[in-house]
Amino acid sequence: MLELAKSENDEEMIASLEADFQALVSQVDDMEMKKMLSGEDDAYPALMNINAGAGGTESQDWASMLLRMYTRFFEREGMPFRVLDVQEGEEAGIKSATIELTGDYAYGLMRSEIGVHRLVRISPFDSNARRHTSFTAVYLYPVQEDVDVVINPADLRVDTYRASGSGGQHINKTDSAVRMTHIPTGLVSSCQTERSQIQNRETALKVIRTLVAQHYRDVEDAKRADRQATKQKIEWGSQIRSYVLQPYQMVKDLRTSHETSDTAGVLDGKIKPFINAYLLSGGQIV
Repeated sequence: MLELAKSENDEEMIASLEADFQALVSQVDDMEMKKMLSGEDDAYPALMNINAGAGGTESQDWASMLLRMYTRFFEREGMPFRVLDVQEGEEAGIKSATIELTGDYAYGLMRSEIGVHRLVRISPFDSNARRHTSFTAVYLYPVQEDVDVVINPADLRVDTYRASGSGGQHINKTDSAVRMTHIPTGLVSSCQTERSQIQNRETALKVIRTLVAQHYRDVEDAKRADRQATKQKIEWGSQIRSYVLQPYQMVKDLRTSHETSDTAGVLDGKIKPFINAYLLSGGQIV
């Protein structure tokens, strides 16, 4: 029909066919995405944890770079998110961060990031300008509002402390931040971004419920428990993606082999091609 319309110079028919084609492309994209995001937990919101590995300031700086990378990605994609907690490093960077993702299919879209991320660069903290390798782990947990988990208040230890970072006079003068520990499992959640201790306590409880629910699911599922143990080993051999800034520029996903030399773009949040490649490959968590 397009060849016929072109041969007769029928601009109206050509425009109609182009509109139909774009509509079909959109339908195929939607169907492909639904197929990729058909996992048991994919449709749920999620909690993302970023944890610096061993290596002190160098790894903590790398963790802060990943935090910025992800927040820039969420902004680019219009994904609703909220940084619940950031534990600052002693000299630079962060020890850990927790991000709440509330959009549809947040877990399915971001599960590609679960694992250890490796950075190779000339360290800005080394006076001899030597090359360093740093590791940071990223975890993701599905947030299921209807999860059947009952937490005994007696099993929780709640500590309050003065929040750090930005937030104005209020955040610097009150012990509004809350750290909550689930004693039977040793799991910990923190929140310091709300203006009141009560709000921080409610958010920390929501996070701890999610972590505890995931813990018990992992205990019941040996395969998931094994994968979790692998993710927690923040060292050589367990990384999923390598970010090399020196001696050459390259970001490569070790599962899909997708790579790019645009390291600056990736660190500024342009990670959609890595996510798509992972999902199209079948998206197995390592």
